[in-house]
Amino acid sequence: MREKYIKIENLSVSEKLYDFVNNEAIPGTNIDVKKFWQKFSKSIHQLAPKNESLLKFRKKLQLDIDNWHIKNKDKEFDQNKYENFLKQIGYLVDVGPNFKIKTLNIDEEISKIAGPQLVCPIDNARFVLNACNARFMSAYDSLYGTDVIDSEESASERYDPERGMEVIKFTKKFLDDTFPLHSSSWSKVNKIEIIENNLNLTTYDGLVNLKDNEKYIGYRGQKNKPSAIILKNNNLHVEIIINPDAFSAKNDPAGISDIILESAISTICDNEDSVSAVDAEDKVACYRNWLGLMKGNLKSEFEKNGKKLIRKLNPDRKYITKNGKESKLKGRSLLLHRNVGHLMKNPAILLSNGSEIPEGIMDAFIVTLCSLHDLKINRNSKFGSIYIVKPKQHSPDECAFTDIIFSEVENVLGLKKNVVKIGLMEEERRASVNLKECIRALENRIFFINTGFLDRTGDEIRTSMEAGPMIKKADLKKSLWITAYENNNVDIGLECGFSGIGQIGKGMFPAPKAMAQMLKEKIAHLKAGANCAWVPSPTAAALHSLHYHRLDIFKIHEKIKNREKAKLSELLTIPFISKPNWTNEDINKELSNCAQGILGYVVRWVDQGIGCSSVPDINNIPLMEDRATCRISSQLISNWLHHGICSRKQVLEIMKKMAKVVDKQNKGDKKYINMSPNYEKSIAFKSACELVFSKESPNGYTEPILHLNRLIKKN
Repeated sequence: MREKYIKIENLSVSEKLYDFVNNEAIPGTNIDVKKFWQKFSKSIHQLAPKNESLLKFRKKLQLDIDNWHIKNKDKEFDQNKYENFLKQIGYLVDVGPNFKIKTLNIDEEISKIAGPQLVCPIDNARFVLNACNARFMSAYDSLYGTDVIDSEESASERYDPERGMEVIKFTKKFLDDTFPLHSSSWSKVNKIEIIENNLNLTTYDGLVNLKDNEKYIGYRGQKNKPSAIILKNNNLHVEIIINPDAFSAKNDPAGISDIILESAISTICDNEDSVSAVDAEDKVACYRNWLGLMKGNLKSEFEKNGKKLIRKLNPDRKYITKNGKESKLKGRSLLLHRNVGHLMKNPAILLSNGSEIPEGIMDAFIVTLCSLHDLKINRNSKFGSIYIVKPKQHSPDECAFTDIIFSEVENVLGLKKNVVKIGLMEEERRASVNLKECIRALENRIFFINTGFLDRTGDEIRTSMEAGPMIKKADLKKSLWITAYENNNVDIGLECGFSGIGQIGKGMFPAPKAMAQMLKEKIAHLKAGANCAWVPSPTAAALHSLHYHRLDIFKIHEKIKNREKAKLSELLTIPFISKPNWTNEDINKELSNCAQGILGYVVRWVDQGIGCSSVPDINNIPLMEDRATCRISSQLISNWLHHGICSRKQVLEIMKKMAKVVDKQNKGDKKYINMSPNYEKSIAFKSACELVFSKESPNGYTEPILHLNRLIKKN
């Protein structure tokens, strides 16, 4: 389909986007349509050349680094010379004096409450509403439907009483650990009452109380027969639901029918790695969902099990405080919006010279415009802040440019300075080694830093492409630089005053079905100092919230402040192997694993426009895949091809073999189009091959190739 453009103020604006801005986004904001387009056009034409200049510098640095490795390839690698070289070319910048971030008007979901953070594609209204509503989740449902509960019969449509009893046993232990009673257990409680504003619990042995009565904050219903008890620990709320008539309370002596956990404290509504948005039609769909969230009227109608359902935003949760006053808990996650980075352009708007608009700049203006609607009602942000997560920034200069972009946005939209807050995705190598100066460039509006191991690994491979063959994917996760990278993120964040003000985040748990494994492993993110960490689903958010009851992150921060800081030399250690001793079987196995992951992701991205999904790996284990995972796999194969570990013919044969595997894995999808046996006719297959064989994609990003081929597919 060909875009229809409207000419206005030296811009050619897609008719779809133009109509959305004028007829949906602007009404109700007191912004004059004509003045908006005048100011917008002027700002865009000032910002676009600066954007292009930063991208050219990225390219120059990569060429310099490639040439240095080529020049020194026959010499023993010298870490000191390498670091000095990076300083000479401006890759490493001088570190300035200590400072503290100065961001104001931060909501407590960012500053005071440590908890899970969901990441959800903004192009799917149903999914994003589920994520927003995951602020409070049923512990019973989350436990019963996952592998956390180990029973002879797995979760199914037929209720398993034994499994149900194990769920209750698990939750009672959680209550005992988190809200302990004097000389008794929650499993012995058979009556719950509010007497003279105190929580009274009756057991078979008599009356008992909480050891810490400050953890009881209120109730619902009648004092002598409450329908819910509200508790609080580490700033997280837990609701004990009491309904003796409910099926789930049948065998509970106190009539407890569920435990509701405060779960997804914040949600990133993602317009970047987890969506496939390549033109005005796609972008408007994303912007429209965000506008609905900001207005509070987003709905999704769908059919499930033959029933028509409507999903909309949850209301706040009312209760009576222990002092007898009416109060309420916010019923939804605090919503953040992830824009795209500085690299990509989009045909939704053409500039006066005919070039496409930098997509990240377009996002900045349109997303903030939509966010104005929340500033009138403060439904999302109590303090009138707009939270933008900005990914794939490479340096302090690029972070400073982001500050300039949003200063322009605020000026055009008539907002006070620094109303827009910025979350820094520290996922590129150059940003990670210059983190303190990146934060300094955003010190008045930064609210969040987050490591991104996947993109950081992909950038590591591409940046150091000429250094030598990289180690295998499983070994990359154990690289020396990984530990330094994760520690440095926390060290610098605490040094710059994030504790109690902003979020220090950690990345995604990639296996949405392996909740027992997540419950065992993900507490490591808290021990490492993260006051938020990413989860792949509302259920995962509920289960991960249990970790934040066990540990007080802010006490952990105080301990971490005294540890030895991460070393720059370790952060810059390149994970290559000078003399690989892999067998042909080792090589083919690694290539097959990478190829299967690439194909499984790309075929849905290009053919169906699905930006993030649960993709079965080579062993049929579902894993969350997005552009970051694809970036690692494609860059690793490219690296091995470049250094002669494998041949082009060998890789192509494996790609075809894995395409058959992926076709088989997707046989139940009616919309799926097979890649085999007509590989030459499959745009998806050719896209996957291009990711592997092309060396032209800047910094190893998958976006340029994926966007181009998705546009071809759509047309």
